[in-house]
Amino acid sequence: MSAAPKTAMVLAAGLGTRMRPLTDSMPKALVPVAGKALIDHVLDRLRDAGVERAVVNVHHFADQMEAHLEGRRDLEILISDERAALLDSGGGIRHAADKLGRDPIFVANIDSLWIEGRTPALETLKQAWDPGAMDILLLLVKRGQGIGFEGPQGFFRDDAGRLTHSTAAAPPTPFANIGFAILKPQVLDDQPEGAFSIIPTWHRLQAEGRLYGVPMEAFWMHVGDPAARDQAEARILSEAPLS
Repeated sequence: MSAAPKTAMVLAAGLGTRMRPLTDSMPKALVPVAGKALIDHVLDRLRDAGVERAVVNVHHFADQMEAHLEGRRDLEILISDERAALLDSGGGIRHAADKLGRDPIFVANIDSLWIEGRTPALETLKQAWDPGAMDILLLLVKRGQGIGFEGPQGFFRDDAGRLTHSTAAAPPTPFANIGFAILKPQVLDDQPEGAFSIIPTWHRLQAEGRLYGVPMEAFWMHVGDPAARDQAEARILSEAPLS
């Protein structure tokens, strides 16, 4: 196992349109689930995995996000300001390059929660990371092992862990990307400033045999809309130990 990332990019700038009406007055990242904002669920996981610096991009209700994040003292938090325009998954990481440094980083979406299995999910990701073979390592969940794996989009994985991305209806993909990964920032060096998706970079690395994935043991919950939020909250509370 190589050295684990100490820096994370937290993608928190989205409009959260599917989460309305909750996001009519707050950013999606501050929507509470089981008494804790989505962003804090994610930052807690990253902190527990050894992350020391988190770069968080902001756009929707950016002032609320900055005020909330000022309250955290357990991590160094840097703001990547996207008030001027949303930059999508790839553009958001590229825009924050000066804050992220050149070493491998975690990348985290704020709408993925999970109930841990025997091995913590981010420990599984860290243990599988091999920078000699990989440029991106995605954290995956098996189909049926979670809430929110809808539609055909997902991945096939070979015996070595190399991934093939698919959006075709058949055959069904056995794995979904949960929105957490380890990534070398250099993979985006050839991209121009501005908005762009990370998916074409997946496809380039897939062709080069350098896009990998590892399944987690955890039960995944994609918190995409108010009904999913309620479902995730009920699941988390049902797993909580009695005090």
